[in-house]
Amino acid sequence: MSGADLLRTSDSDREATVSLLRAAAAEGRLDTDELEDRVRDAYEARTQGDLAAVTADLPAPVAPPAPRTPVLRSERMRRRAAGFVTANAICIAVWAATGTDGSFWPGWVLLGTGIALIGPLVRAAFGVPEKRRDRSRRRARAHRRA
Repeated sequence: MSGADLLRTSDSDREATVSLLRAAAAEGRLDTDELEDRVRDAYEARTQGDLAAVTADLPAPVAPPAPRTPVLRSERMRRRAAGFVTANAICIAVWAATGTDGSFWPGWVLLGTGIALIGPLVRAAFGVPEKRRDRSRRRARAHRRA
């Protein structure tokens, strides 16, 4: 027995072990009688070693996956939205400063940048992974060709 197994256990340690036992029973790893016995043993445990013995034949709990960042709050999407707003604000300002009597040519810029903004948003909403372009690989290929 190691020194850590001799450490006294706390109420929160016992509750965590009982939660693990209940999860194992919900998965079908323990029947009701065995669950009762192990829960009793967990509440009677005095040391970390006693608690470890109660769950020794059970697999380690699987950590839940990390929560995903909402698409609209990701840094990449905020950068794209900022680029969209900046480019279009500049084009509209130029159009307004040079006279608004002609056609609204910034509409073409709005269309192109809107597609560039909406495309990744739709891909992210449907869970399609974005392709990462490896710039160093492209540079190496260009250098080899030269």
